[in-house]
Amino acid sequence: MKMYYYPYYGFDLGYLLLIPAILLTLYAQGRVRSTFHKYLNVRNMRGYTGAEVARAILDRNGLKDVHIEPVGGYLTDHYDPRARVLRLSPQVYNGTSIASISVAAHEAGHAIQHGIGYVPLTLRNTIAPIASFGAQAVWFLVFAAFAFQMFALIDLGIVLYLAAVIFQVITLPVEFNASSRALEQLKVNGFITAEEISPSQKVLNAAALTYVAAMAVSIAQLLRLLLLRNRRD
Repeated sequence: MKMYYYPYYGFDLGYLLLIPAILLTLYAQGRVRSTFHKYLNVRNMRGYTGAEVARAILDRNGLKDVHIEPVGGYLTDHYDPRARVLRLSPQVYNGTSIASISVAAHEAGHAIQHGIGYVPLTLRNTIAPIASFGAQAVWFLVFAAFAFQMFALIDLGIVLYLAAVIFQVITLPVEFNASSRALEQLKVNGFITAEEISPSQKVLNAAALTYVAAMAVSIAQLLRLLLLRNRRD
């Protein structure tokens, strides 16, 4: 059955699909910042820094070749699988808070995934270049499609953007698994006490919510593209 895209009083109805996802994104960003800030002011009882915890976790998992270095910014912590470097923001690298060691352990969890060849991480790293290109190129292709009446370009854009959606979907198990590994490493290696497990879990859960929001936005954008695909002026 033929489908059409309908403007409503000149407003792109496709934007309505994005509103819930955008609201979820704003909520997730606010929650992760508030939770991180809250537990950034709660010192872990053992007094470890984020860098110390990350180094110990890496070493105890046979990853002595993975380097740790500080990186500028706020919540810019990440593991670079190509360089085999774990980069920690100043608040995490030097911090002795519950938030600091939780985030550091999470990034070390990604290094462990890489070290054991965790399949979802391998898939995410493989699809990442295509996903990045697709997310950047899709709206140029949509604009060109309507400007030159070459609607096949929208189909191409959708195919490319599917890689971005798949990337976001795969990211969820990768992030949740890294957080699970982080909490386990913190407990097993005695970096946190029994009373600190819940606060650490709250930090990790808040961070995970941002990836749920990112997936919701990507799916909403895909649905919007499918609406645009059926537009005929």
